[in-house]
Amino acid sequence: MKVYRDLKEKHTFLEMCKTPELACEVTLQPLDVLGVDAAIIFADILLPLEPMGTGLEFIVGDGPSIPRPVRDRKAVEGLLPVDVEEQLGFVADAIRLVKKEINIPLIGFAGAPFTLCSYMIEGGKSREFKTTKLMMYEAPDVWELLMDKVCTMLIDYLKMQVAAGAQALQIFDSWVGCLSPHDYEKYILPHTKRVFDGLKDVGVPIINFSTGTSTLLDTVQKAGGDVLSFDWRIEMDVAREILGHDQPVQGNLDPVTLFAPLPVIKERVHDILKRAGKKGHIFNLGHGILQHTPVEHVKAVVEMVHEYQHE
Repeated sequence: MKVYRDLKEKHTFLEMCKTPELACEVTLQPLDVLGVDAAIIFADILLPLEPMGTGLEFIVGDGPSIPRPVRDRKAVEGLLPVDVEEQLGFVADAIRLVKKEINIPLIGFAGAPFTLCSYMIEGGKSREFKTTKLMMYEAPDVWELLMDKVCTMLIDYLKMQVAAGAQALQIFDSWVGCLSPHDYEKYILPHTKRVFDGLKDVGVPIINFSTGTSTLLDTVQKAGGDVLSFDWRIEMDVAREILGHDQPVQGNLDPVTLFAPLPVIKERVHDILKRAGKKGHIFNLGHGILQHTPVEHVKAVVEMVHEYQHE
């Protein structure tokens, strides 16, 4: 949105994340324009890594960078415990500000353990996640220690968001689709489950959001979450058969579809809604919205969903 790009010309991305008034402003920007049914706080999944000691930079055109990657036992042992109120309290402050301005639910979020750890190990984005996988295979004790530290932080961080007023939580595992079913079950599932189990008493619904996991859905489901979100690489009704129709789901429009002509978008939106059935489905994209997406197309999708009538 132009209003966001204009704001970004005056402030760095991290500055916007760490300034509650700016984070509140960005959170509110799309709500009236799009007419969505919930807001999600403006933040970034990597914010908690900075107080852990890895550093965090956002390089224009290249995305996030971790200046001090964590690749051996010494580096993992050197990671710092996080006082979430003291060091990440700006997220809670932004949530409180947004809550005063809206009358729809507000969603808080964080990155899932694997996705955060892969950023910490690789130092940024990766195609193969070779360094991450080799730590799992060659130094499982180091991997366990790293996941333990990240999970401890995540539970505290997400509880803080609920205490500040978040009415739902979303845990993003953007990169976990790079794993085989065996590796997910052995190296990831126990830790992700620990986070979901640690949040069972917070009193708000939690969305388990993963991408690239069409072949893992039944295993991802074991990790927990009131709602399971998945991407466009599996048809909605096929996923519901795998997960059981009592499992609430979210998804699963391909973000690239938003660039298509409106009749094509409408056909795909209606197909997803029809396959999802009448109950237990939150319509959403299968992953984040892409840069340069036509705002009018996003608005049109919201209207299509609201106007859809199940047969």
